[in-house]
Amino acid sequence: MSTDGLIVVDKSGGMTSHDVVARIRRLAKTRRVGHGGTLDPMATGVLVIGVGRATRLLTYVIGAGKSYTGTIRLGQATVTDDAEGDVIATTPAGQVTDDAIRAALGALSGEIDQVPSAVSAIKIDGQRAYKRVRDGENVELPARRVTISRLEVLAIRRTEPDVVDVDVDVTCSSGTYIRAIARDAGLALGVGGHLTALRRTAVGGFTLAEAATLDELEKRAPDVVNLPLDAAADRFFPRREATPDEARVLAHGGSLDPTGLAGPYAVFGPAGGLIAIVSERDGRARAEIVLAPA
Repeated sequence: MSTDGLIVVDKSGGMTSHDVVARIRRLAKTRRVGHGGTLDPMATGVLVIGVGRATRLLTYVIGAGKSYTGTIRLGQATVTDDAEGDVIATTPAGQVTDDAIRAALGALSGEIDQVPSAVSAIKIDGQRAYKRVRDGENVELPARRVTISRLEVLAIRRTEPDVVDVDVDVTCSSGTYIRAIARDAGLALGVGGHLTALRRTAVGGFTLAEAATLDELEKRAPDVVNLPLDAAADRFFPRREATPDEARVLAHGGSLDPTGLAGPYAVFGPAGGLIAIVSERDGRARAEIVLAPA
């Protein structure tokens, strides 16, 4: 069986995130595999996979900030707000100026209220929004507060009549939909817009530089984990060292004296092994999850 830990995968297009999980289960020879944040089938790039006990770290990975490069096509709107869906409206965009494009995207930066795409995995009364849309329902999702800390225009291309392609580089909070940025920019400009390409370049501190494709992982299976559990926690969280007594208390679900560290943070035992992810509240340091082997 593979070591407990994280794998930074460079997902190829055409696969769901669940497809990647299924492949890793086979390669790592374990069912205990999960992913840290869905990537649409069209999208490529960083998908963080947890194996074994490290699946319990994925809730923190999901909440981490993310970075993307993508291409927005102005002049066409689609039912999914990306190239996977049928075109539902076309409006010639050739007259839209570069300055207007930059202004429309600039208005979508910072802390904004964003309405997710109706064709998304968000659940409404227990059912995915995209399934409700496929069943013929008119789905309207509530806006959610997201932060787009960087939205840089890399290039504006006019290689086809009546459409404008805009390459962007985005850093944003968890829960941000890049295809919603494409849709909203198109709406603001009065010509419609959708996303034609998306590549996730980073999740938290995990980047493409350390990502491996599934084909590369296949060659070294079952040794597919590139960040063992202890190293993954050390990368992702502030670190606290525990004394032998503290380690024993924490491993059995007890609490420790606080240190003032901003949580959550990782607590390591005297031998260097990860014990728990801890946060401080009500004057005590309490485990959110205990990861020391039973």
